[in-house]
Amino acid sequence: MPLSERLRSFLDSRHAEFTLTSHPKAYTARELAVAERLPAREVAKTVVVFGDGEYHMVIIPASKLIDLHELRAALGFSQLRLATELELGKLFPDCELGAMPPLGPLYGLPVYLERTLAGQDTIAFNAGTHNDVIHMQTAEYRRLVSPQLVSTVLEPAFTRA
Repeated sequence: MPLSERLRSFLDSRHAEFTLTSHPKAYTARELAVAERLPAREVAKTVVVFGDGEYHMVIIPASKLIDLHELRAALGFSQLRLATELELGKLFPDCELGAMPPLGPLYGLPVYLERTLAGQDTIAFNAGTHNDVIHMQTAEYRRLVSPQLVSTVLEPAFTRA
């Protein structure tokens, strides 16, 4: 499936260097890592939160879970919660639910990148669908997005037996 016009335009206008791959449907970031044969630490999971009256993207490795209490404190917010599915549908109308790329400037959202993911050489993330993945150098991603780096308490994601 080709990239959405909106996403393609964003990447092209910034002369982004990336590759695009496709795989069978993967609904979670960990499933994406398996489908792409990548370490989960290199796969970006986009978490959208609503804090102090605004939406924010927090990008963490697929191998981790986020602690909202620690994140709220780290960002200095008085209130913080996950965005609802209804809100995600409105914020990302050109994306399949849960497959939004971590490109906050494309959607007018500030981006916070977890330091452990920022330290990886490469990054992979959903390209708006549960089948398509963008791969790029992490330095290139940071150039495109200019995220604020954050360190939050992250717990290892459990796997089902």
